[in-house]
Amino acid sequence: MDWEVGSWTTQLRYLPEPLTGSTRWVEYRGASEVRALLGGRANLVELSVEGPSGKIEGLSLRLYNPKARQWTLNFANVRSGLLTSPVTGTFDEKGRGVFYCVDSVNDRTVLVRFLISEIRPNSVRFEQAFSADAGATWETNWIAVDSRR
Repeated sequence: MDWEVGSWTTQLRYLPEPLTGSTRWVEYRGASEVRALLGGRANLVELSVEGPSGKIEGLSLRLYNPKARQWTLNFANVRSGLLTSPVTGTFDEKGRGVFYCVDSVNDRTVLVRFLISEIRPNSVRFEQAFSADAGATWETNWIAVDSRR
């Protein structure tokens, strides 16, 4: 994911009460910094955005497994100081990244899908969705659009 290295302006929409039927989105704006590690086999993302509901800070460590040809995206929960369940996946021939894991949200087991799409030299879109029915339906709860600074 060398294309992502650098400084980005981030516009983020977040659904704070996922899988409850809520349609209340909260918007944030800020910055992301992406650094390459291990000769491009990893990168580290620092996110800092602010909005009417306060500040969100995040950290993501992305690791490439050349044998499996897969990326693992590990997100840090800054509030708990723990890494969440990593999402694992690949980029298709069109450059779209699709990553999945199983996690727990509000004491419910859910599938998590994380998409990286619309990758251009100066912009990219990230989207996270949860499924409480084994992937039959998905509820998007996180959309970020980054523009290169």
